[in-house]
Amino acid sequence: MSSRDTRRVPRTRRGRVQWVRRGVQIFFVVLIATIAINHSLEEAGRSLPVLSSASLHAVCPFGGVVSIYQLATSGTYVNRIHESSFILMIIVAAMAIAVGPAFCGWVGPLGSIQEWVGRIGRRLFRKRYNKWVPRKLDRVLRYLRYLVLVWVVFMTARTTMLVFANIDPYYALFNFWTGEVAVAGLVVLGVVLLLSLFVERPFCKYLCPYGAFLGLSNLFRIFSIRRNADSCTSCLACDRSCPMNIKVSTASVVRDHQCITCMRCTSEQFCPVESTVELSSHRLVGSNRVPRGGEGQS
Repeated sequence: MSSRDTRRVPRTRRGRVQWVRRGVQIFFVVLIATIAINHSLEEAGRSLPVLSSASLHAVCPFGGVVSIYQLATSGTYVNRIHESSFILMIIVAAMAIAVGPAFCGWVGPLGSIQEWVGRIGRRLFRKRYNKWVPRKLDRVLRYLRYLVLVWVVFMTARTTMLVFANIDPYYALFNFWTGEVAVAGLVVLGVVLLLSLFVERPFCKYLCPYGAFLGLSNLFRIFSIRRNADSCTSCLACDRSCPMNIKVSTASVVRDHQCITCMRCTSEQFCPVESTVELSSHRLVGSNRVPRGGEGQS
């Protein structure tokens, strides 16, 4: 076999990881929806005994992030935030150190809903889908979510209130029937779902403060998406498959702050050549891996 090994991935292997990911996404969407419904039932005195009556804020790891300052300075939590948010924050942070923002690509319910709505957009617009935003504008907008993160953390620390709740599309999505959701939250949710018909995961890309926080893990994560330049045929299948519009085809290791470890670009899913794009802690060379010391730059 030549140095540019072009062994095709067997069809029987195609999509196994994505089927697992889809199952995980469905599980967490159903779980969060059930928790939200059960919380409403609990307030009416008819909760399900097998589930906790905790609100969505108690099962959101971002609640732990915005409460760090208050916990450190006064030993208390931000209003409506529970200790469980800190536990979840630690678990997700540990996962991010290992495999990056897999929470965004596999678990986050709002991201999954955007992705599913995007399938409709993909059928409507085909190749035009996810390419509506000019590349130069897109590069600038991608950093907007860091401004949102700074604003949310600062305002929450200053007011000791969960300031993002009134415009949080995640909260609105799973509480729209309760009457507890602010009109602004419903409007933001509607805009996000509408934009999802044109742009894949628009909230994740441009506005999500928790995605911004987790995205920093891409700079130092242990297992990263890596490309073997020796076997790469430059077919650009990895670029076309990436929901976050990352140019995987030009990187030896993907350090882009928007990678969500969805695994769609890997050889198991879209890349036609075996062991060319994979999740690994070592550089890919042929079918072997060498220590990180010889790794090229992305």
